[in-house]
Amino acid sequence: MTKKSLYIVLLLALFSAACSTTKPVVVKKRPATPVAEKPVQEKEVVTPPKPVPASPKPEAVVDPVKEITASPYVMREFRAAWIATVANINWPSKAGLSSEAQQKEALQLLDFLQQHNYNAVIFQVRPQADALYKSNLEPWSYFLTGEPGKAPEPYYDPLEFWIKAAHDRGLELHVWLNPYRAHHTTGGEVKPASVVKQHPELVVQLRNGMWWMDPSKEAVQDHTAAVVMDLVKRYNLDGVHFDDYFYPYASYNKGADFPDAASYAAYTAKGGKLSKEDWRRESVNRFVERIYKEIKAEKPEVKFGISPFGIYRPGHPQSISGMDQYSELYADAKLWLNKGWIDYYSPQLYWKISQTAQSFPVLLGWWEKENLENRHLWPGINIDFGGDDPNLIETVSQIMITRGMLPESKGSIHWSIGPLLKYPKLSAGILDNAYRKQALVPESPWLNDVAPAAPQVSTFKNGEKVLVSWKHEDPKKVFQWVVYYKYNNKWNYKILDHRQRSFTLPKYLADKKENGTLTNLGVTAVSRTGVQSNFLEKQIPADLALLESASEDQETTN
Repeated sequence: MTKKSLYIVLLLALFSAACSTTKPVVVKKRPATPVAEKPVQEKEVVTPPKPVPASPKPEAVVDPVKEITASPYVMREFRAAWIATVANINWPSKAGLSSEAQQKEALQLLDFLQQHNYNAVIFQVRPQADALYKSNLEPWSYFLTGEPGKAPEPYYDPLEFWIKAAHDRGLELHVWLNPYRAHHTTGGEVKPASVVKQHPELVVQLRNGMWWMDPSKEAVQDHTAAVVMDLVKRYNLDGVHFDDYFYPYASYNKGADFPDAASYAAYTAKGGKLSKEDWRRESVNRFVERIYKEIKAEKPEVKFGISPFGIYRPGHPQSISGMDQYSELYADAKLWLNKGWIDYYSPQLYWKISQTAQSFPVLLGWWEKENLENRHLWPGINIDFGGDDPNLIETVSQIMITRGMLPESKGSIHWSIGPLLKYPKLSAGILDNAYRKQALVPESPWLNDVAPAAPQVSTFKNGEKVLVSWKHEDPKKVFQWVVYYKYNNKWNYKILDHRQRSFTLPKYLADKKENGTLTNLGVTAVSRTGVQSNFLEKQIPADLALLESASEDQETTN
């Protein structure tokens, strides 16, 4: 036997042995700790294709699968905007619109956020002890229909509509409530259905015309807690959000002390020893802790967030000056963060980077040092400094600073969606720079770190394109899908909403951002708390004829 013949025999023997192996592909269990964003190189276990017999129409082959428990890189960043309903700031544009007009405006706002690569919305549902949803505890909002207590006509539940529409666009929806405001100056006439009339013993009138609930009263805390838990129990929420209105700003009462002397006198008469200031803070502290614990007892995966005034106290840190929320709003915001009574914290850092006495990065650094329980710290950002150019430069710079200072859980909330609509150069510039790539919301491992099952992925030929489709054993547990694909050894991804079941990719790609030949892909399922399933990498054969042709049904699911 010649050397050449011997070489051929050895090659045939090796090929035969490789084809006859029965070693299964093993998928490792996902680790409990959050997965790093960098690609993880794992041992490759390849199931080789069956030999393709010579025939006019080749048989489909089983795609080789590589075992990887962590996916390739995907951006993680909380990108949210507040949508205010009080005074009809953002939605609806005015009170009394038809249901159809309200819904049309809502979809326009949500479409805008989706198209600009945001992934969450903070939607105000209780601006003044009222409801932009069906409630048996509080009346329909004046800002919705123009008449307190009047439901939309024809009837629909706005919150239910917003939640479904947001989720269908891959957006989290957090309900935003004002815990103590009973009536706003723009809220129309105080009607019999208002808490002001129903429970006058719980409210006080401020000198600017507002009505405010007394935070020290147990009945006030019970009522607001009941409102929160009614929302948590009945609606498919992603989060509950409070802003900075605890005790009112001093200007609301024209500098006079909050009118709760009778409540404090009743407290001291029962033996209470705290000063009035500490007693007020203790009332708010007790309420914040209660809300967090009650939400976690009912639905642990629902996030609780607060956006307090951005300065804790003047001199914290030393270079900072400004209003003292500790002594004016009676909000011990540092304590809530230290204790971890929240899942995310969004101090309203509404000042410029270079504004020395209230500098954005200086304040953000101080709050980060107080984040003892490693909760999400997603600052509130003011995106309206008076024009397209200053808005864009300042906003993108603040987003980049936040990414650098908070690399483990990036994110911010923009006040509000209004400037994004008003200044097209601002919104386009954020998309072109900071938000060019889609992002998943960062995981919350203290809430739930259980990964969903990996989807069952199939690939098909669709002309000169590859159609990837997938099935899942429990699609109700999936909030989003991530399709990963590789051209010229470079991974990229596309985040899809829960309704999608397929995605089409060109075999050959040539544009300014990407180019090359599609060689590998995979799909992961993402849970409501941002946890990804295992990642199974599939290889795409160089000859698309080796793939089965996609059917019309498969194509229409894209």
